[in-house]
Amino acid sequence: MTRFIFITGGVVSSLGKGLASAALGALLQARGFKVRLRKLDPYINVDPGTMSPYQHGEVYVTDDGAETDLDLGHYERFTGVGARQSDNVTTGRIYSDVIAKERRGDYLGATIQVIPHITDAIKNFVTSDLTDEDFVLCEIGGTVGDIEGLPFLEAIRQLRNELGRENSMYLHLTLIPYIRTAGELKTKPTQHSVKELLSVGIQPDVLLCRADRTIPDGERRKIAQFCNVREEAVIPALDVDTIYSVPISYHKEGLDDEVCRHFNIDAPPPDLSRWEEISERVTKPEGEVSIAIVGKYTGLMDAYKSLAEALAHGGIANNVHVGTQWVDSEIFESGDTLHHLEGVHGILVPGGFGERGSEGKIAAARFARERKIPYFGICFGMQMAVIEAARNMAGLAKAGSTEFGPCEDPVVGLMTEWLKGEELHRREAGGNMGGTMRLGAYACGLEKGSRVHDIYGDAEISERHRHRYEVNTTYRDVLEKAGLKFSGMSPDGVLPEIVEIPDHPWYVGVQFHPELKSKPFEPHPLFTSFIAGAVHQSRLV
Repeated sequence: MTRFIFITGGVVSSLGKGLASAALGALLQARGFKVRLRKLDPYINVDPGTMSPYQHGEVYVTDDGAETDLDLGHYERFTGVGARQSDNVTTGRIYSDVIAKERRGDYLGATIQVIPHITDAIKNFVTSDLTDEDFVLCEIGGTVGDIEGLPFLEAIRQLRNELGRENSMYLHLTLIPYIRTAGELKTKPTQHSVKELLSVGIQPDVLLCRADRTIPDGERRKIAQFCNVREEAVIPALDVDTIYSVPISYHKEGLDDEVCRHFNIDAPPPDLSRWEEISERVTKPEGEVSIAIVGKYTGLMDAYKSLAEALAHGGIANNVHVGTQWVDSEIFESGDTLHHLEGVHGILVPGGFGERGSEGKIAAARFARERKIPYFGICFGMQMAVIEAARNMAGLAKAGSTEFGPCEDPVVGLMTEWLKGEELHRREAGGNMGGTMRLGAYACGLEKGSRVHDIYGDAEISERHRHRYEVNTTYRDVLEKAGLKFSGMSPDGVLPEIVEIPDHPWYVGVQFHPELKSKPFEPHPLFTSFIAGAVHQSRLV
């Protein structure tokens, strides 16, 4: 029988429910259980695909092409369990599905209401597409008290009655703030948050309490008394040096023991050697490299969450700390590239959309190429590197992308059709934006003898995509003659996937998003190699 753990959050947003869910999933895995993690998002967008990164952080893409919340990246990085379309749902998607059924007449003339139709759709999502999982951890987005989240809370309230207490658990993440003027940790916000949950019929079984310092036993007893939970079920979630120490910290505080007690499970203690080794490498590196990330959403770090973690994983693989400099690409458009990039050991240009900041990314690619600094271009970053090569290596001064409007030499153009397996996908200019990109995992063939073939150690790979524009193969011959090698192509040879400069210390551009598949215990080979190149560069400067 699959057991369900429902994770809610209170007091304030950004407490780290996704990280808490992922860490608990890792702990249960370490005890030998099979886990699955899911996210219920209350916003009305059908998915985050059309949202600005400044609104909701990065869009995490799964193998099956779902555009999902960034928390699914935490889930995958901590458990290694591949997320799917069925692991993230929004209010918008729930309502769209229910309304579509109503239009078809599936409800046989019934009046459609939040209860039971919306809540039933949510419950069906939570309990469907499962196999033999021991635990399903289901995170409810937002903060308790948000009006958007009420249908989801009602749905999990109903599920407790249907599943039984022996097969379900409510875990509530809350905040114990320290008031400096009083010199005390305050429990009242947690009490009010639990009261809010009780008002919709949910009594938490476990309280996971975020704090920046040790919570005294007296305060834990007070929380337990006023929130109607066992004292052992009040679990401190204290700040740690690295997020990869969170599973270790939670175990020391007894979280997984309390979960097993709730479900009356006698399980062996977890094997945390993997996390101890990772934590040791992160906190005690043998060196440091500096990487400049030249992007257009640098004002919000969550916009590049998977990227930042993948760089850290590359550091773990090379036993170095990766220091990152987040640089707004627009500042390079005044021509002052040198001042901001002097002394870095590697330059990475990530994905993005639109013309703003593009010339700055092109300038960063040129700086890296000419100065022989390791360069890693991802998605849009690859396209900007190709435009730079076309202009300054192949002599196509008017080279550009049709994403920015008509141009004389469109070395990057709108992709209108592509194959996924045996299915042909088509897109029209001016059509809907949501869900119309090349999304999910696609195969790529690597040229033997190329740098990337050596890095991967394989002739064919599979990587995740999220883009509308492609490098135009019409210009392949002229670009390769100038020195830019097309070392990775789609299996049919139509779509460029990887470019590199063979006579450069490390210069690679990829059309896909390798950061989405990197994990601390399995760093992505491209990030491992890129950071190794940066380590070599650091010894030259």
